[in-house]
Amino acid sequence: MTVEDERVVLARNGDRAAFRRLVEAETRPLYAVAARITRDAALAEDAVQEALFNAWRHLRDFDGRANFKTWLHRITVNAALEQLRRRSGREQTMADAVPDDDEREDFLATRADELPGPEQLAAGGEIGSQVQTQLDRMTHLERSAFVLRHHEGQSLEEICSVLSINVSACKQAIFRAVRKLRSALEPLR
Repeated sequence: MTVEDERVVLARNGDRAAFRRLVEAETRPLYAVAARITRDAALAEDAVQEALFNAWRHLRDFDGRANFKTWLHRITVNAALEQLRRRSGREQTMADAVPDDDEREDFLATRADELPGPEQLAAGGEIGSQVQTQLDRMTHLERSAFVLRHHEGQSLEEICSVLSINVSACKQAIFRAVRKLRSALEPLR
C-alpha cells in the first residue's frame, strides 16, 4: 500500500489531516486547470474550494479504480464548469498568471542575449491577444475540451469522462476550437 493509499484510507475514516496532506500538493495544479477553464481568478479559486469540499464530502464514494489525483482533477474540472454555468451571462476574463518561485528564478537566470527582441515581443503579444480573444469566444465545451487536450494532455477518453460527452462530441469540440484558433492566427503568419 502506498503512502497515498494509506492517506486515502485515513481520510475516508475522517482524518482531516490526512486529507489535507493528500490535497496540499495538488492545489496549485488544480487552480491552474480551473483558471484555464474559467478564465477568471476568482472563479478558479471558487472552483478549487468547491472541488476540495466536494472531494471531502464524497470521499467515501472514491472506490480507488482511478488514481486519487485523477479523481480530484475530475471533480475540479466539473466544479470549474459549474462556476461557468452559474456566471454564464457575465463576461469572462483571464486571470493574470502569477509565476511561481521556480519560474521567476528561471527567468532571472536567463542570459540577456537569449531574451526576445522587440519585434518578437510585439509579435508574441499580438498572437497572445488573438489566442485570448478566440478562447473567450469559444463555447464552454470547446474551451474546456481544448484546454484538457492541449494544455493538460489528457486523452480523449479522459476528456469524455470529465465532460460527460461521447468521443464524437469531444473530437468535434476540439476540432472546432482548433479551427477557430487557426483562422484567427492565419493573418499573423
